[in-house]
Amino acid sequence: MMFSPRIWGELRLAGLPWRVWRALFFRLALVALLLAFLRPAAPRAILGPLQTVQTTQPLLCMHTRLIDEVEEWKIQRSLQFVRELGADTIVEFFPWAYIEPQPGDFHWEQADRIIRHARNQGLQVIARLGYVPAWARPETETGGLAALDAGRGADTTLNYLDEAHYPDFARYVAAFAARYAGSVGYLIIWNEPNLAFEWGYRMVSPAGYVALLQQAYAAAKAASPTVVVLAAPLAPTLEPDGSPWGLNDLIYLERMYQAGAAPYFDALAVHTYGFTFPPEAEPGPEILNFRRIELIRAIMEAHGDAGKPIYVTESGWNDHPRWTKAVRPLQRIQYTIDSYEWAEANMPYVEKLCQWVLRYPAPTRSYPDNFTFLTPDFRPRPIYEYVQAYAQGREIALP
Repeated sequence: MMFSPRIWGELRLAGLPWRVWRALFFRLALVALLLAFLRPAAPRAILGPLQTVQTTQPLLCMHTRLIDEVEEWKIQRSLQFVRELGADTIVEFFPWAYIEPQPGDFHWEQADRIIRHARNQGLQVIARLGYVPAWARPETETGGLAALDAGRGADTTLNYLDEAHYPDFARYVAAFAARYAGSVGYLIIWNEPNLAFEWGYRMVSPAGYVALLQQAYAAAKAASPTVVVLAAPLAPTLEPDGSPWGLNDLIYLERMYQAGAAPYFDALAVHTYGFTFPPEAEPGPEILNFRRIELIRAIMEAHGDAGKPIYVTESGWNDHPRWTKAVRPLQRIQYTIDSYEWAEANMPYVEKLCQWVLRYPAPTRSYPDNFTFLTPDFRPRPIYEYVQAYAQGREIALP
């Protein structure tokens, strides 16, 4: 702010020369500027005594979003909330592009923080691996969907991995498995490869994914023989053959088996959402609901894989008021709790049922926010309180 000559004149009327007022003004301005930059110190994330999860619901698991969290205390606080909820397992993403930005140049700092705090809270970790660094993919794609859409090449995305770089990804998997042997017991190889978006905006390829899985499996087992390798969860979708957006998950899984996938995974990761249906609603090939797990299981059994467990690494309901696939908040709570009851009674092959998602580092300002259990500033939503009570064996009646 600048004082006009008239104001300076008025100040002189107060009995002090204008240069005194001016000096005083600049001093006050300097103090105000310094105060504006003062911030309280961020909470420290000191490891305390090893914790143990107290729960009556061993299926309960939570998907977290910690890899993009800047402040370490927020990682620690998030994992404390998971433990206090009564979940003993998290699913977390560890992107290859973040950890090996240049060939052989590994940056483990953020992954170390997450694993260290998870162990301290008594949580086991299911690690999802994916995302391709720039050095392992071409700058532009000249075929596939880009050519269909625009008749020209397009920049490749973080999900674009061509077969020539499968060995590089396998080396990353091996490095991860070796570094966290004994700390991370489960690895998920890729995410939803039946969607074009998750396959680098190319036509999806069950055989191509199986070739990737084969190399990753061998590398993981060589580095950490006891690690459990999970085949990627498929997105629940009804996309037909030839769709540029993806392929029906049931068809895709069937073709994975036809391509020889069975020897290259120890367990199957599954994504299943209830959408507008209660958890006990009947499944069907043309319906997307919670019990779609049973159709996936039937394909596994038909191919002699009944001995392998399923880990549901994403599930849940959404209570956004304007999303067409959402339910009301009380329904979300009831359906979520009922899904554990249903899985426990009817799905003995399900090892974990993980909710999407604990919290986001920042709000999305759209319907995905209504999948969370906590706000970005760590305020529990009602569903957190009810699921926590359920996991602790306490009964809270819904209004």
